[in-house]
Amino acid sequence: MRLEHVSKVLKNNPLKDPYRREILVWLPPGYSSNTTQRYPVFYDLAGFTGSGPARLNWKPFGENMAERLERLVHEKKIGPVIVVFPDCFTSLGGNQYINSSALGRYDDYLNLEIVPFVDGMLRTKSSAKHRACFGKSSGGYGAMVQGMNHPDVWGAIANLSGDAYFDFIYRRDWPNTLDALAKYRVVSYSPKEGSKSEQGRRELVKHGMDDGRIKRFLKATWSREKVSSSEGHCLMNLCMAATYDPDPKAPLGFRVPFDMDTGELIEARWKRWLAHDPINLVKRFGSHLKKLQGIWIECGTRDQYFIHYGSRILSERLHDLGVAHVYEEFDDNHSDLDYRLDRSLPFLFKAIS
Repeated sequence: MRLEHVSKVLKNNPLKDPYRREILVWLPPGYSSNTTQRYPVFYDLAGFTGSGPARLNWKPFGENMAERLERLVHEKKIGPVIVVFPDCFTSLGGNQYINSSALGRYDDYLNLEIVPFVDGMLRTKSSAKHRACFGKSSGGYGAMVQGMNHPDVWGAIANLSGDAYFDFIYRRDWPNTLDALAKYRVVSYSPKEGSKSEQGRRELVKHGMDDGRIKRFLKATWSREKVSSSEGHCLMNLCMAATYDPDPKAPLGFRVPFDMDTGELIEARWKRWLAHDPINLVKRFGSHLKKLQGIWIECGTRDQYFIHYGSRILSERLHDLGVAHVYEEFDDNHSDLDYRLDRSLPFLFKAIS
């Protein structure tokens, strides 16, 4: 099923991304014939560069989400459930399902608009105890922070290889990002240059603000169809900067955590990132997480972004707080992990049915 939603909270988003969006929904067998039955609901939160509608695309050598859900119901591993695939893509490649003045209000979009919109359009069991969200990577991060912030909306969550321990997964990749951005620097860095214009430029980059190179990088990236791996990772880190350190007074509306000339860490800026790290948030939101009926966390032991270390820390801190959860590791990396849904979705269904 395809639903069209016109968003009020995204209408004036700073990237001018579409505010009229299509929501794809998978309806369980029997939905049309049994007109009185109501169903629990899953929300699939897409990862970075992904989107809800793409989750239902045909897949070679595997199942798309519709085929997987049909099989899981047929095998009685899950019962009838409505599954929603929201579109939360942005021009920076995605978002982390939190509000940002530089990206848009995607937490509000999901909780204040999409959830009640779906409940009003379909025969859902419209209470938190019958609603779950899950996702991989950025979607896993999104599921984790949704559970922390909104136990009144979500009854269970599945965090699948979700971003955690930012010092490992983000900080180590910034030298590559700085090199990618350096190609768009107008003048070479010179510490001896004393002109006022150069001094002004240096003041910008010392405080994590764009001297024009980020704007030029984005313009070049948006103008072509093929983006290289290094450019894609650069875009990802800029998206994270716009998520974790928005600043309406800065050029482009956000700051980066490194001096783009020297590579020095800007401690005040990085502190803003760490405030959003799940391993730091968990203590603050432990009481909220205890209200959930189910928490599933998993990660591959060969995750190429080293998220397994953050997942282990997160699980340990949940355990120390007495927050019940399931934690699993498996022998794989970060890519093409939908087969793992055969374990997490039955857990979620049991938690909210």
